[in-house]
Amino acid sequence: MPEHPYQQIEILLSSADAEKIHKGLELVRQEIARIGSQEARPLFEMVATLFHFDMLDRPDLVPVLNEAVSLVVGFGDWVIPELLRELDDGDLKAQLTIGHALGRIGADAVQPLIAEYNATDDPARRVFVLYALGKIKSPRVREALPLALEAVNAPDLELRDTATRAVGKFIEVIPSLTDSQRKEIFQKLQRNLADSSPVIRAKAVRSLGKLAKFGHLTAEERRSLQTILE
Repeated sequence: MPEHPYQQIEILLSSADAEKIHKGLELVRQEIARIGSQEARPLFEMVATLFHFDMLDRPDLVPVLNEAVSLVVGFGDWVIPELLRELDDGDLKAQLTIGHALGRIGADAVQPLIAEYNATDDPARRVFVLYALGKIKSPRVREALPLALEAVNAPDLELRDTATRAVGKFIEVIPSLTDSQRKEIFQKLQRNLADSSPVIRAKAVRSLGKLAKFGHLTAEERRSLQTILE
């Protein structure tokens, strides 16, 4: 076995065996305790390689992938731009895992994600930013509401789809909406009830339902929604 702990970790994390990967992640955890998370960039790069596992092909690796995400989240705020850079890889599996990681980081990831969204006009990249924002369970996602609402009626189908779902997720964690926010959400989601995509129509119904469930609709709007959905 190599003497240098990083060599040992790299070998274990490159294994296809769940037990060896788990052991590698345990060594990562021990090394972070020794050097501190701020000095752990090389360890992050090794752990991030696990994001490329295909969980459909290897469901036995789901626990170690979850463990890897937990480790990455614990690195601290410096890992947010590193995760955003990992999106450049173009691997769908990794991008979904990165979205989960950013979601678990929470409120501190909101503004970096907004900046990333505004820095690109690539619909595919914007989809993953909105996906990650939709995973954040913090009222601070209110800050991302304008860009999500703009995307709700975007020409790109995937962006429209993800934004429609993300708005519903935001509604779950934003305690109160202004009258103008509520009206805009209601109108834009209502427009998606007539979308050409049945998936988007279904997501619009669910997100509108959340407006009602979480007490954001007036009595008149509730009656209007009930009439629309009948």
